Order: sequence, then structure tokens, then C-alpha cells
Amino acid sequence: GGLVAHCVWLTPPEQGEAEEEEADGRAEAEAETEETQVEAMLTDPTPLSDRPFMPNLVPPKIPDGERVDFDDIHRKRMEKDLNELQTLIEAHFENRKKEEEELVSLKDRIERRRAERAEQQRIRSEREKERQNRLAEERARREEEENRRKAEDEARKKKALSNMMHFGGYIQKTERKSGKRQTEREKKKKILAERRKVLAIDHLNEDQLREKAKELWQSIYDLEAEKFDLQEKFKQQKYEVSWRAVSKTRGKAKVTGRWK
Repeated sequence: GGLVAHCVWLTPPEQGEAEEEEADGRAEAEAETEETQVEAMLTDPTPLSDRPFMPNLVPPKIPDGERVDFDDIHRKRMEKDLNELQTLIEAHFENRKKEEEELVSLKDRIERRRAERAEQQRIRSEREKERQNRLAEERARREEEENRRKAEDEARKKKALSNMMHFGGYIQKTERKSGKRQTEREKKKKILAERRKVLAIDHLNEDQLREKAKELWQSIYDLEAEKFDLQEKFKQQKYEVSWRAVSKTRGKAKVTGRWK
């Protein structure tokens, strides 16, 4: 139910009597309270130092001769409670707003981190793809170089074999041309038999064939150099013989007086 306002109006003589009665009542109440406390202290077995202290409570005094408006008191209390409730509501919504802002900020950070991780993953994938492409290109380049080197080695091997075959044919041709000079031919055969070795290359690997070709080339080079030296020596001897013959013929002509 609601509160009903009570308005009390007191005249001066009645006011004085009321004050005296009120003062007497307060004094009597205080005395009774003190007596009750003393009796309780005497009958309580608890030591005094351990007993709780209870101060004397005095009810608030309403000024005499004034109008007490309980509706106004109730209204003010309601306003106070409403203000406190409004403050609590505002604080709640303010905290909720901050929490929502923090939640939005947290979501934004999560999305940024997720995007950053995705970008990093994309970059790593591209780098890995580029690395794989470089490795594939390098493998292809090495295979191409290996095939080219094998082809060149095979070509050099065939050329060396062809040169050796031509050299053998040349030797045979020289031997046929020198059939009339049996002694010289036998000498050449002996020399060639000493110099010419059996060519066994079936069991050789690629590196050994390369070394064998170099050895044969060097041998051919040395033989050609020796052949050139012999040819030059033969030319020189032929020239000397011719010169001696000419000199001898001129000497005879001078003695007989037919020098021209």
C-alpha cells in the first residue's frame, strides 16, 4: 500500500509538555538499557575482553513543530534509487560498449593475422614454386650438357678411330710403293712393328677412351714431326749430293779448258 502523509501541529504550551515527556521517556529508556546491559554482563560467563561492544543507538529525532512529509521522503528515496539505478545502467552499458569495442578490435586483429598468415603462405608457395622451377631448369641444363658432352666424346672417338684407320692405310700404301726397295721396306716394317701397338679399346670406359685418343693423337703428332724432320734431312742430303756433283763437273771442265 501507499504511504499516508501525517501532518502534526502543536501549540506552544502543549509543545513544552511534549518535550518534557519525551525527555523523560528517553532518560527512562536509556536507564532501562543500561540496567539490561549490566545484568547481561553479570550473567554472561564470557570474559569482558572477549565480549563484543554494542554502542548505544539513539533513534533520529524529528524536530518538533515541523511538518513531516513521508510522501516527500519516499519520493526523494525513490529518486535517489532511480538515480543510482540509472547510474548503474549507464555504467553497465558503458562497460558493455567497451567490451563490444574490444571484441570488434579482437576480431579485427584476428582477421588481420589470418590475412597476414594467408599472404605469408602465398609468398612461401610462390618461392617454393620458383625454387622447384629453378631446380627443374638446372636438371634440364645439366642433362643437356651431359648429352652434348657424350655426343662430342663419341664424335672424337669416331674421329680418332677414323684417323687410325687412315694412318694404317697410309702405312700400307707406303709399303706397296716401296716394293722395289725390299731392304728399305723390311727396315720400315721393322720400325713400324716396333712402334705400332695392338689397339684394344673394347674394355675401356669413356675417360679411358679419351685418354687413349689423346695418346694416339700425340703419337701421330710425334710421327708426323719425325717424318717432317726426315724429309727435310733427305732434301738437305739430296741438295748436298747435287751440289757436289755440280762442283765436280765444273772442276773437270776448268781443267780441260772448256769452262764456260
